[in-house]
Amino acid sequence: MQQNSDNGGAYPESQLRCEACPLIACDGLRQPPADLRHWIAAFRQGEARFVRGEQVFDQGSRPKHLYTVLSGVLMRTRLLEDGRRQVINFMFPGDFLGLQAALDGEMSHAVEAVTSVTLCVFARDRFFDMVASQPRLAFDMTWLAAHEEAALEEHIVSLGQRNARERMAALAVFLVQRAHDTGLAPDGVLTITVTQGQIADMLGLSLVHTNRTLQALRRLQLVDWTVNSISIPDLESARQFAGIDSNSFRLPRPYI
Repeated sequence: MQQNSDNGGAYPESQLRCEACPLIACDGLRQPPADLRHWIAAFRQGEARFVRGEQVFDQGSRPKHLYTVLSGVLMRTRLLEDGRRQVINFMFPGDFLGLQAALDGEMSHAVEAVTSVTLCVFARDRFFDMVASQPRLAFDMTWLAAHEEAALEEHIVSLGQRNARERMAALAVFLVQRAHDTGLAPDGVLTITVTQGQIADMLGLSLVHTNRTLQALRRLQLVDWTVNSISIPDLESARQFAGIDSNSFRLPRPYI
């Protein structure tokens, strides 16, 4: 096993072939054409695996690799000097990790595995060669960056204008919809452990307020968010409650 020089994952000697990529089965992902898939395969270095709670990137580090999420869920966090933490967003299969900071600079945030994850590995110092020689790939990276900005914009709206119930419903809709689109919630239920502390850190709520809001949404039969799963009986009703455009984030996403 070749050790990952970023944060402890490993590159198996027996690598998954790109032709058998698990992302091919995801309805919410736009598949690259065969010629581009073969070209990407020449740049990948294998897979890295991380367990729940393990850091993929440390805040302030200068990682040597970029990753595509093959399986599992991760979260992006920012730690303040006094120890307070902001959960910025969650990442699902097909998402690209490492471009959220300057390519030649330190990471302004950390990335942590929320579940066990498998990542496809690319050398950071070869990224320019990848996009410079493939205009379609450069377009896809721009698309992903634009939609990342749109997702963060939605989160800012939640923090600034939505009340606690609307914030939590919006987050639940985002998580369940992304999970459904990437094959993690085929029956509409996302099996995942997101603690109330993590919810509070993302939505700017106290633990007490978080707990009360979860209970209120359950009584309203809008969102059933337990320790180990998130279930939304009627996704459209939850979207309307949170004030989310039904077409938001529904277009198939490219991936690298």
